[in-house]
Amino acid sequence: MQLHTQRFGSRMIHAGLRLSLATLGIISLGRLVSAAVAETAAPIIPPLTDVQNSSGSKTEKAVFAGGCFWGVQAVFQHTKGVTSAVSGYTGGTPAAPSYEQVSSGATGHAESVEITFDPKQISYGRLLQIYFSVAHDPTQLNRQDPDEGTQYRSEIFATSDAQQRAADAYIAELDKARAFPHPIVTKVEPLKAFYPAELYHQDYATLHPDSLYIAAYDLPKIANLKKLYPEFYREQAVLVGGDQQ
Repeated sequence: MQLHTQRFGSRMIHAGLRLSLATLGIISLGRLVSAAVAETAAPIIPPLTDVQNSSGSKTEKAVFAGGCFWGVQAVFQHTKGVTSAVSGYTGGTPAAPSYEQVSSGATGHAESVEITFDPKQISYGRLLQIYFSVAHDPTQLNRQDPDEGTQYRSEIFATSDAQQRAADAYIAELDKARAFPHPIVTKVEPLKAFYPAELYHQDYATLHPDSLYIAAYDLPKIANLKKLYPEFYREQAVLVGGDQQ
């Protein structure tokens, strides 16, 4: 059996010992409820400044980091207009890092998701709106829920000057509107390179819905997307593996 690791707080558990809700039973119930409460989200204003598709290209790319990439990927896999969402690493060195290297916190890379989208169906600004309000908490510095370290930081990697300007402007708008109880800590910088993560990290939330981590921290994000932005929600996730579920 191929072994890979799964998050549970700051500990790592082999997949062969993966914990399920059924085996944890009532002991895990309080923890799950607390996590679900932590994942509550509220709608926020859309950005005043958006990116116009002046090139006429059929697809564009966006790269977001916001904690564990499993949940960020899952949210955008359920977003209309997104044709691909790939978990990976960006923002540091070396090139093409491994999960073990990034998890050490010494590479400067962040767990991130490369999103390919159809600008005729959804704009970059709307992706930003979902990113800030549903995909993660932009007020947590170098952490997200139980995961700590710079590899879990909140950061936008702009693929163009227009994306950089739109992201910077939106952060200023949200802070001015006091959209969150604490200041936004999200960084914005130009994308240099994106490296896809290992295959076992792709489509993780869809393939492992019985995982305690997924049930506690990621499924509520998908539910919030459906609740807050039903016009952008789709039931079937677009998967890296090619099938839709």
